[in-house]
Amino acid sequence: MDKELLDFASTKVDQMLSAPSASEETKRAAQAWKDAIAAGKDADAATNTLLDAISEHQTTIDDLIAFAGSDTGRQVFGEEGAAKMLAHSQARKEAGAKFCDCAACKPCHELLHKFGREEADVYL
Repeated sequence: MDKELLDFASTKVDQMLSAPSASEETKRAAQAWKDAIAAGKDADAATNTLLDAISEHQTTIDDLIAFAGSDTGRQVFGEEGAAKMLAHSQARKEAGAKFCDCAACKPCHELLHKFGREEADVYL
């Protein structure tokens, strides 16, 4: 893997690790990638493992809309926050979005797209 692509992946992994919305699975996969790179392991193999892991649990825009409109979503975001999230997500869906654009999901999708694993979402 060339340096530019490795740097891109590293930036996206750091964004996933720092995102408050990142799942434990995402954080584990991201940290495993960082550890493999730091240990000098094959960057292509480590990246493929990461991409496999993050592609398994993507939040679609429809999942996000359902969550934001649910009782659990209102508990997590509060009434006003859930309403804003719901409106934001519905507007994104109308614009053609396929996935959540939170601080954890966006870098996952950027990586998956960069490595040819999925089509670009509206923010790419």
